[in-house]
Formats: sequence, structure tokens, C-alpha cells
Amino acid sequence: MPMAAVEIEALIKAAIPDAKVEITDLAGDGDHYAAKVTAASFVGQSRIARTKAIYAALGGRMGGELHALQLTTATPD
Repeated sequence: MPMAAVEIEALIKAAIPDAKVEITDLAGDGDHYAAKVTAASFVGQSRIARTKAIYAALGGRMGGELHALQLTTATPD
């Protein structure tokens, strides 16, 4: 069963409280999403560290409930 965008956003915000999360359903099927996650806590972190933090927030749902997630991470301007 696919994940809802609001559930993805809630999981990320629970793990990264200062995150601003924008979710886009890429295919309209609830299975292929893009997420832009902006957080001050990302300052000084590599792109890999940011991605690992988001995957950890999703708690192993990637490849199961969540089929595809295109990630963009950023720090506030």
C-alpha cells in the first residue's frame, strides 16, 4: 500500500523538527514522490549525511511502502 504525502512529511518533521518539507507526487500514483527538505540543522552536513538523516526518518519504508523518493536538501538562505 502506498504512503500518503502527509505521512512522509510527518515522519521527516518528527525526526528533523526544524525542517521545511515540500512533497510532490511525481506520477499521481502515491508511489513516486519528490521531496525538498530545507533545514538549518543541515548546515555543515554533507549531502550524503542529509540523505541518511531523511532515510532514517522514514524508518525503513523506502523500497516497501515508499517505492521512489527523489530528494533535494538545502539549508535556509
